[in-house]
Amino acid sequence: MIYVALLRGINVGGKNKINMKTLKRTFENAGMTDVVTYINSGNIVFTSEETSKDRISGTLETAIYQDFDLHIKVLVVGKEAFDDIIRALPDTWKNDREMRSDVMFLWDEIDEGSVLEKLKINPEIDTVKYVPGAILWSVDKKNMSRSGLSKLVGTKVYKMMTVRNVNTVRRIHALMEETELK
Repeated sequence: MIYVALLRGINVGGKNKINMKTLKRTFENAGMTDVVTYINSGNIVFTSEETSKDRISGTLETAIYQDFDLHIKVLVVGKEAFDDIIRALPDTWKNDREMRSDVMFLWDEIDEGSVLEKLKINPEIDTVKYVPGAILWSVDKKNMSRSGLSKLVGTKVYKMMTVRNVNTVRRIHALMEETELK
């Protein structure tokens, strides 16, 4: 099966530094195949015969700890679930000078529609959607200071997700598609 591992909190602000080439070897040594990393923020597309995302996450978290001496949360998303998230993502959403659009991938503990009730959403300027596995959030950059998105960091919910901008999410999906064609 094709998966992406989304690592939370690596190479941010000089903390939890992990070299992507070394991380690729860590994944391969842990039994993952067709391993491809994308940018320095911990996005790794791979294949595995294992079908339990929890077992894969546990294996990878252990391997990362052994190789880097870091406790890093690893969220594993299968290709079918990622496809569903991509289908729900509006084509008009982008991450550029005018618009900020993010996908917040959720840990199982908070992966339900009621998670939106725990967020400070400004309905006048924020567009927010829940889809299984993720929250999709978009706001015009001119409104960022009034957006609930700016109030998310540090909350309990924030600690149970890992965030990628839509450009990164679309590129990860393209890498998963390329892996499928191999």
